[in-house]
Amino acid sequence: MAVLENIRKRTTVLILIIGMALFAFVISGVFTGSDFTGGKVGSAVAEVNGESISIDEFRQEVEQASRRYGPNLSSTQLVSTVYEQQIREKLLGQQFEDLGISVESDQIVEFVRNSGYAQIPDFQDENGIFNPEIFKATVADWRRNDPLRYEAWLEDEKAIMQSAKEQLYFNLIKAGVTATLIEGKLDYKMSNDKIDIQYVRVPYSSIPDSTIQVSKEEIAAYVKEHKEDYKQEKARDIRFVFFEEKPSAEDEKAVKDALIELLGNRVEYNEAADTTDTIPGFRDTRDMEAFLDRNSDLKYDTIYKAKKDLPAVAADSIMALSVGEIYGPYRDGDYFKLSKVMDRKPNGTVKASHILISYEGATRANPNVTRTKEEAEARAKELLEEAKKEGTVFTTLARENSDGPSAQRGGDLGYFQEGIMADEFNDFCFGNPVGEIGLVETEFGFHIIKIDDKQDVVKVATLAREIAPSEETINTLFTEATKFEMAATEAEPEQFSEIAKESELTVRPVNKIKEMDENLPGLGSQRAIVQWTFNDDTEVGDIRRFDLAEGYAVVQLTKKYKEGVMAPEDASATVLPKIRKKKKAAKIISENQGKSMEALAQDNNVSLSTASALTLKSPTIPGAGREPYVVGRAFGLAEGETSDLLEGETGVFMVKVTKREEAPDIDNFTTYANSVRTTRVNRVNGDVYRALKEKAEIEDRRAIFY
Repeated sequence: MAVLENIRKRTTVLILIIGMALFAFVISGVFTGSDFTGGKVGSAVAEVNGESISIDEFRQEVEQASRRYGPNLSSTQLVSTVYEQQIREKLLGQQFEDLGISVESDQIVEFVRNSGYAQIPDFQDENGIFNPEIFKATVADWRRNDPLRYEAWLEDEKAIMQSAKEQLYFNLIKAGVTATLIEGKLDYKMSNDKIDIQYVRVPYSSIPDSTIQVSKEEIAAYVKEHKEDYKQEKARDIRFVFFEEKPSAEDEKAVKDALIELLGNRVEYNEAADTTDTIPGFRDTRDMEAFLDRNSDLKYDTIYKAKKDLPAVAADSIMALSVGEIYGPYRDGDYFKLSKVMDRKPNGTVKASHILISYEGATRANPNVTRTKEEAEARAKELLEEAKKEGTVFTTLARENSDGPSAQRGGDLGYFQEGIMADEFNDFCFGNPVGEIGLVETEFGFHIIKIDDKQDVVKVATLAREIAPSEETINTLFTEATKFEMAATEAEPEQFSEIAKESELTVRPVNKIKEMDENLPGLGSQRAIVQWTFNDDTEVGDIRRFDLAEGYAVVQLTKKYKEGVMAPEDASATVLPKIRKKKKAAKIISENQGKSMEALAQDNNVSLSTASALTLKSPTIPGAGREPYVVGRAFGLAEGETSDLLEGETGVFMVKVTKREEAPDIDNFTTYANSVRTTRVNRVNGDVYRALKEKAEIEDRRAIFY
């Protein structure tokens, strides 16, 4: 009781202590960025101009996208797809809010009326026409009686509203996009003013790269001057050794020997009956299905197969067998196989071509076909006579006259077995010899059929064993990977390649890996490796072994790239050629000042060339490539005038205008102005969104969660 009394007396103190503890707990969460989900920073997968994208909502979107795309996209591809959609919605949503753009219910109805949703039968009247009242009633009915469908509709409605807002937003911008008659005139002149020129080009390639020295300081200065062109994301370089889990030569021999052993009968002692039993092998078994169930990695397939359906490596040999004969063992991909012909059907598959003459009302008839059945029959009989004439090429006749989808292939239907085609078609093909041409009628129309070939089909039993690494091989591989990992870890980081070489292992580099990359050349989808390289605890030179589905990879992080402007050494691959080109241009110009075109050509061992009908709209010089600066300078010259030495894209030029042809005057440039405006309008959606994205402050936190 005394203890309780003391606690009561100190209630205020206790409240303060508990409050301070809770406050400290909350504050620590703020400063460490931890939450209750395992220490991840915040609960937002991204922030767009300070506005968060919740990880919970994002995961729901990824789940829905997974159901929508199925196995067509990997998990990382799904995340990236949803991320881009969410960023777009946030950026445009912020614009909608600033401009007060919203969509009312009557606008949704109008949008549905003019979209693919209007084709949904539930929204149509008895005449197949979209009815707004039926649409509203149907959605209301789903809400009351079909919650799942209503939920699906809400998702569709969300997409409709987003599309409608985007349409309004971009239309507002497009309304302000214009082109004046002056701009129309300029476009007309750029397309139709023409000049002919003589020119001499001294190519930059005439000076060897080795003679042009570029310092690191020059590269650094160039990057500093062109910062916007040399921005980079966070990235990583790695190198790795891959220990592939594959069967050894001994493993392959063991599988092949085991298969051969199953070919013949074997004797087993029956302890219960104190007798020896003979167990039939693959050659003599009478119950092939049960035998393969017990002994094969592939089950018994009772379907008759044509030659094209058999393994390519063994098709000719199998088709040459008699019933009961066996071919093999042979290797087919990752299997060793023995194949036994169980039965054969002579001429069991037919190759045929046809010309289909359809008519209005026939099954799956093209809606553009308006001929009557009688007209179709008459036309088919005419084509039949034509097809039977000596010298007629059936494929050409089919290509020009058939209404069927095989017309583009000259009517070729390929090989097919009995029961595939319509009965009348089937009976003609399997009841007549190769080369026969005839006419049959089916529900699709009238067919002129030519039998091109016939082949046997066979029923084959295949005893197969997968060629897989043995436990001994797997253990040896693990030991080798572990030994290499330990040796590389204990050595200096730069000795990674030397240690691999000593063990006759191949080192493969992968450069500029991005934070959300998934596929690594030579390793496939390896998200775990990418995440490890971007882990704050992983330093350059660190090594780690990863257990993969097909073996092991020992990976070393070799370089980190920070977000921002590239370092000179990273930019040198692209900067070096540009600086070299500048220096070559300066060298060529300084060595050839004051020369005539003839002297310039002679002294530099190049020829005097000509180009005609050049325009500013397409500034390409035949034989030299795209040269906008050179062509632009040429248009500034009078006829007969020669330019100075000009620094072009591919070399130094000297140009003389030999002819100028002004575009003929026209009364009105409205058509050209409209064309310019249309081009600009068509670029609005993409250009505006790219501008919004470039200007936005976007914090991407996907790598924390995925």
